[in-house]
Amino acid sequence: MNFCLNTQLSFPYKFAVVSASTGAGKSIAMANSVRIAAAQMTSVNNLAVNFATCSRLVKEAASAGAKLLCFPENFSFVGDLEGESLKIAEPLDGPIMKGYCSLARESNIWLSLGGFQEKGSDNAHLRNTHVLIDDNGNIRSTYSKMHLFDVDVPGGAVYKESSFTEAGKDIIVVDSPFGRLGVTVCYDLRFPELYQQLRFNHDAQVLLVPAAFTTVIAAAQAGKHNDKRESYGDTLIIDPWGTIVGRLSDRSSTGITVADIDFSLIDSVRAKMPVCKHRKPAEFWNQSV
Repeated sequence: MNFCLNTQLSFPYKFAVVSASTGAGKSIAMANSVRIAAAQMTSVNNLAVNFATCSRLVKEAASAGAKLLCFPENFSFVGDLEGESLKIAEPLDGPIMKGYCSLARESNIWLSLGGFQEKGSDNAHLRNTHVLIDDNGNIRSTYSKMHLFDVDVPGGAVYKESSFTEAGKDIIVVDSPFGRLGVTVCYDLRFPELYQQLRFNHDAQVLLVPAAFTTVIAAAQAGKHNDKRESYGDTLIIDPWGTIVGRLSDRSSTGITVADIDFSLIDSVRAKMPVCKHRKPAEFWNQSV
């Protein structure tokens, strides 16, 4: 059971763990309860306008006592025309991400930036990258979205993310002052094996699912970005019992929702409902194949 901010199977992906530490290399002690926030916004095809919105929300979250603020997928840019996202894509050491690193450092807050247009291996591709920045403005971890959104609805929208995006292969968990974070992006949520890997094989306590999609858990895009694209919104923070503990009053507005993560509650739920012990091992499923 985990806090969400939104099988023992064969899994052909690599795995990485990032430990939280101070600049001197010492581990950061994790408090029993910590305040976090999730942001909702309507990004447009203007980097400066989106940064100004993010800056305002960061200050609002910091004033509310939040130590981590989670932004939605495509927080920095949503293209209006085909190819716009590729044109603005940058490496992680470029000026766009440096601006967000400075924002984290100035407000003394961790940022989950889910869905940054990171420059890919060639000019025809980018990576949809979830970036975690600590309160010193340092990038602690990155995760490239594994499951790319390709959809062709008869008589409706056609979207093929794989035509311009490189799929990631690494499972990422990050040790932080907010627990052990399982890092994902949007459409990943449709594939439970990734989350089972994060929870059962890698002990994730908090799942980060930034999105620009339909009704999902975590920081979400909302509203009409342009004439062609609209996001549902409804940013949520959900506790291990499935109780919604953070939600914006208006699912399509720009703002933040704040909640306290209680790690004793996570331990209590896992003790009362030991799903990990009840799961069938890989051998059980393999014998029926």
